[in-house]
Amino acid sequence: MKHLITAIALAFAASAAFAQATTAVKEAGKATAETAKQAGENVKSATTKEPASTVHSAKADVHKAKAKRHGRKAKAAAKEAVK
Repeated sequence: MKHLITAIALAFAASAAFAQATTAVKEAGKATAETAKQAGENVKSATTKEPASTVHSAKADVHKAKAKRHGRKAKAAAKEAVK
């Protein structure tokens, strides 16, 4: 009976750690994608004329903010997974 309870507790702890690690990986992937989108918008901004350039710069700023948010979430999730 003790072994069964220990096995259930271990499985529960492992699943919780896996969920946190999965969250960290997802958020890190999102941060990378937003950073790539930011770079694309910066290139578009550099190669277009003034009115469109401003739009692309604004979009790049949005992507940068999203990337920072996802990066912070990934860092927090990784920290939780280690606890």
